[in-house]
Amino acid sequence: MLKVLNIVGARPNFMKVAPIYAKMKRRPEEFAPLIVHTGQHYDAAMSDAFFDDLGMPKPDVYLGVGSGSHAVQTAKIMTEFEPVILREKPDWVLVVGDVNSTIACALVCSKLGVKVAHVEAGLRSGDRSMPEEINRILTDAISDLLLTTSQDADENLRREGIPPEKIRFVGNVMIDSLLDHMKVAEHSTVREEMGVEGKDYAVLTLHRPSNVDDRETFSGIVDALVTIAERLPIVFPVHPRTRAKIEEFGFGERIAAADIRLVEPLGYLDFMRLYSGARLVLTDSGGLQEETTALGIPCLTLRENTERPITIELGTNILVGTDRNKIEQIALDVLSNPTSDQNATIPPLWDGKAAGRICDELLK
Repeated sequence: MLKVLNIVGARPNFMKVAPIYAKMKRRPEEFAPLIVHTGQHYDAAMSDAFFDDLGMPKPDVYLGVGSGSHAVQTAKIMTEFEPVILREKPDWVLVVGDVNSTIACALVCSKLGVKVAHVEAGLRSGDRSMPEEINRILTDAISDLLLTTSQDADENLRREGIPPEKIRFVGNVMIDSLLDHMKVAEHSTVREEMGVEGKDYAVLTLHRPSNVDDRETFSGIVDALVTIAERLPIVFPVHPRTRAKIEEFGFGERIAAADIRLVEPLGYLDFMRLYSGARLVLTDSGGLQEETTALGIPCLTLRENTERPITIELGTNILVGTDRNKIEQIALDVLSNPTSDQNATIPPLWDGKAAGRICDELLK
C-alpha cells in the first residue's frame, strides 16, 4: 500500500486533487491518501466552499501559512511542511499545478529523498517573468514522476533534458472534476440570480498583476469590455485584488454605466453553472481555458502567451492579448458567428479518467 500526501494550496489545486483523492479512497488496498492544505489561499469561507462543493473531507494537515511575498510564503511552507514529511514518512508526495505550494513542497521532498509526482507537468508559457513559469520549470526539474495533460507538454520536458522514463501522458484531471460535477452544478440557481437565465451573456475573470496592476493596460481592457457589453451582459466575479484596483484607478463609474455585472467570487459549482451557459468567456486564468475547450465554449484569453497551447490548436481558445481593438474585434467576430468554434475538438485523454491513470502510474 502506498501512502501519498496530496498537496493543495490554492483553489485551482482543489479541483485537481479532488478526483485523484477520491480515486485513491476507492482503492484502499493500494492507497492510503492524506490531504495537506498549506493555507496559501487562506480565505476560510472560499476554501471551505470549494472543499464542500468538491466533496472533499477536511484536510488531514493544515499548515496555515497565509499570505506574504513569494519568498516569505515559499519559505514558510517549507519550514512547516518538513516536520510533516518527517512524521508521516510518505511513499509519494503529489503536487499539482504551479503555485508556491507546489515548488515549496517539492523542494522539501527533494532534499529529504522523498519521491514527488507532479500533476500538470510540462506546461510552458515561455514567459519567465511569470512566477508560475519559474515554479513549473523548477518543480519539473526535481520531480520523480511527471504526469502531463497533453503531448506538447511531453515534448517540452524532453527538450529540457528530462529522462523519458519519468514522463507519463495521463490526460487532464481538471476535466475529471468538470465532468464529475456538471450534473450537481445544474442545481445551482446562479444564472437566475444574475438575471441571465435563457439569455446570451459573457463571463469574465481577471486577476493577473500584468493586467490589473498597470493602469493603462487595465483601462484598455475596461474600454473593450464596455464595447462588448453593448452586445450582451458580462458577469464578472471580481477577484479581491482586481476590485481594489478598480477603486484605486477610478474605473467604477465606467463599469457601472455598462452592462458589466460585478459580483463576489463564486464557489466551484456556482461558477461552473455560470460559465457553462455563457456565449463567450473572457479570462486571464489557466484552468478556464481548458474547461471552456472541454465544453465547446468560445474563450478569449487576455494574455500575450499561454502555457496551454493545446486549447488553441484543438480547442475553443483564442489568445487575444490586452490590446483594446483586438479584444473588441475578435469578441464581436465570435458573437457574430455562432459556428466559429464548430471545428474545435477535445484534446486526447481529456475524458474524465485521468485520475485513474495517475493512480496506476504511481503504483508502477
